[in-house]
Amino acid sequence: MVAIIRDGGHQYRVDKGDRLKVQKKLGEPGSKITFGEVLFLNGKIGTPTIKGAAVEAVIEVQDKAPKIHIVKYKRRKNYRRKTGHRQPFTQVRITDIVG
Repeated sequence: MVAIIRDGGHQYRVDKGDRLKVQKKLGEPGSKITFGEVLFLNGKIGTPTIKGAAVEAVIEVQDKAPKIHIVKYKRRKNYRRKTGHRQPFTQVRITDIVG
């Protein structure tokens, strides 16, 4: 059973047992969350979502992505800036697709 869900401005194709990284969600590892915006489910396309459909998942990991480095430079102006950023994420495992 394949579904497409929308969460945090992104769309994910999910199936039962899949693991995916989504934007940070509140909750401890082991707690359950539900994605209510299902856009596609077994060949049925929502307008814009499918009523009554949901995807249930379990939080596995709360972590941060590897650091990315941002460098700004302007030639001949003695302007150099270096910063970094680590985006927090939540890894979830899809347990059930209800529709």
